[in-house]
Amino acid sequence: MLLAFGTPAKVAARLHKAAPVLAEALGLALAAPLAPGDPQDSLAGLSALAAAAGGSLPQLAPLPRDPGHGLPGGGHWAEALGAWRQPALLLFSAKQLDSGLPAAAAALLDRWQVPCAGLLQWGGRWQAGARRRDALPWLGGLELDVDLDPADPALLRRALALRWQQLQAR
Repeated sequence: MLLAFGTPAKVAARLHKAAPVLAEALGLALAAPLAPGDPQDSLAGLSALAAAAGGSLPQLAPLPRDPGHGLPGGGHWAEALGAWRQPALLLFSAKQLDSGLPAAAAALLDRWQVPCAGLLQWGGRWQAGARRRDALPWLGGLELDVDLDPADPALLRRALALRWQQLQAR
């Protein structure tokens, strides 16, 4: 799962741009975005795909809504993701790093026992020291400024593979 946080319009726009780039960088197939109002059917389909692939990471499936927003029938996506044990990558814009949102989002997913595959920064210059001080499972970031060297996708793939092994060992 690829998750982003914020208003519905910003989440959808960020994932629309980032999901194909991240899927390619991480070496994952890109799944169609999940239906934002129906977690049970969407997650049942993803679980069937994962089981058919032997538990590997077959696809990156974007959720075009903040997983903390409420659902019409009660609950929220974070609760459903935890119930289905769907591993999630958390995507943050560089602007969101100036807030407590990454820590709050990680805590929300931890509360509902969503396996956190890691946090990713979308845009801006990667500041490894600041991210280490966050004490969150950051995988890295992708810089979007054409004047900067982009992050090495191989490093992101290795970081995700290591984090995936840690999750499987739990």
